[in-house]
Amino acid sequence: MTDTTWRELPVSLSDTIHQTLRDGGFLYPTPVQATCIPLFLTNKDVAAEAVTGSGKTLAFVVPVLEILRKRGSWTKKEIGAIIITPTRELAIQIHGVLSPFLTHIPELSSLLLIGGENHVKDAEKFKANGGNIIIATPGKLETMLEKPQHGLNLAASVRSLEVLVLDEADQLLDLGFEASINTILSYLPKQRRTGLFSATQTDELENLIRAGLRNPVRVNVKEKKRDDGKMEQRTPSTLENFYMIVESDEKFNQMMNFIQARKKEKIMIFFSTCAGVDYFSKMLQLLLKNTQVLCIHGKMKNKRNKVFAKFRSLESGILVCSDVMARGVDIPEVNWVIQYDPPKSANFFVHRCGRTARIGNSGNALVFLLPAEDTYLNFLKINQKVELQRIDLCDSVNNYLPKLRKFALKDRALLEKGARAFVSFVQFYIKHECGLIFRIKDLDFGKLANGYGLLRIPKMPEVKGKDVSNFVPVEADYSKIAYKDKQREKQRQLKIQTEEPKQSKLRRPPRSEAWSKQKERKDRKKKRREVKEISRKRKAQDAEAADEEEEEDFQDDVKLMKKLKRGKISKEEFDSQFAPSDGEED
Repeated sequence: MTDTTWRELPVSLSDTIHQTLRDGGFLYPTPVQATCIPLFLTNKDVAAEAVTGSGKTLAFVVPVLEILRKRGSWTKKEIGAIIITPTRELAIQIHGVLSPFLTHIPELSSLLLIGGENHVKDAEKFKANGGNIIIATPGKLETMLEKPQHGLNLAASVRSLEVLVLDEADQLLDLGFEASINTILSYLPKQRRTGLFSATQTDELENLIRAGLRNPVRVNVKEKKRDDGKMEQRTPSTLENFYMIVESDEKFNQMMNFIQARKKEKIMIFFSTCAGVDYFSKMLQLLLKNTQVLCIHGKMKNKRNKVFAKFRSLESGILVCSDVMARGVDIPEVNWVIQYDPPKSANFFVHRCGRTARIGNSGNALVFLLPAEDTYLNFLKINQKVELQRIDLCDSVNNYLPKLRKFALKDRALLEKGARAFVSFVQFYIKHECGLIFRIKDLDFGKLANGYGLLRIPKMPEVKGKDVSNFVPVEADYSKIAYKDKQREKQRQLKIQTEEPKQSKLRRPPRSEAWSKQKERKDRKKKRREVKEISRKRKAQDAEAADEEEEEDFQDDVKLMKKLKRGKISKEEFDSQFAPSDGEED
């Protein structure tokens, strides 16, 4: 709808909102905005599905502002709209989109309620400045509603609610917030307008639509068919998707070559685990001295907000991240999205790619795949309607893996981070949703360990018995590898000194015995375990038989009492049958 201005929408928007949209560079509504805004403003509930990067945020921010503005005056403590979002980064982003409008609408105020912030401070902010529009994460909002903080009863303030918006609604359910959403809904008035916005539809989301919306209008905005006749995609038409087939011991070198050629661009690199983000971001920081390398993942808690804001402001740089950054967040001018590891869920492949090529801008995405994972391309084509173009390996690349090993030899922290990253990736691979494509038996653990720049392969059950002949460990006294952090190394040395005396007392001299004797000892232990198991089962059976006998006696007693009550037996007959006489044994 590029030929339609905001003023040509079939509803009226205030001059203030028109001016703010123009100042922000939003000259024309996107299809999802042009469809959803009129529906919201004509008292409809809306369930909207649109491709990532299609402008869903303004599709609910604009009608929320118009609805609240038209109602008239609001007191500080009245909450007119609540916008719930799965992550604090997305909540901060929505608050940032809302803020320019509120500078021109002083009668309305907003409040950000997100995890990691102090409840008492949030309550004081609400009491001091108000919060007619609340942007919140589910857990934080649920706590504030259920437990009054610092004299603030938020549950009483939502009685005037006009609009509820659930942004990235499918992810709210994927992350386990269903119980929190249901609790929040129980506090809100039934007469309200509700909007659910997501990039994908799921069965769980359908259940939420039925529970939270009254006769919703469903909006499904898709990309137009391309001029070249290729199929309709679930990613923006301005996005170019690429893949590279590479062995796990060459993946890091190929990625380094790729990003070195794009030093002046803004790049996001996705890893499958938080430990992977920790390890590879540190290695990239050591290797790329003149490039700004930031990292963000779900376990960082309080640091995430600062990192997110910093990367948004950069003109070029690298953000190494987990899937906490895959949904909804809008970072200006991201040139490339690199997926070092394919995501656990195919939906997240699309969401990751959607961090670039947003709202009509062009962008590129690249995923690295192992040779055994090439069938994932057909799966994406069928399941996610995404076609990818191949990028060939670069023949002449520098080998950075020896440098990774040198870094680990000089700092115990990196040695441990590498081991954790390797272990967490193997565990992630085992639990992958596409288990027929990503098969643990096809994984070459030796090459994988080389690709992580490990000095030795960590001990873990998944590696036991596997062929790791491709891996050459580094000969070193690992106990002498120190932490670069002097305080941390001091603590390690103290721990070693305190543990050594204990170990010397407990240590026994090695026992040398013949193989036959060892076998006899093992057989005796096995026999003892079997005897114990038989004894345990017999006791369980005896207890069960006793319970059954007791239950039968109880039922007989009940029948006797009923007969006595109905007059079918006398009191003397009842006493003689119900309990033993004085002459009988108990």
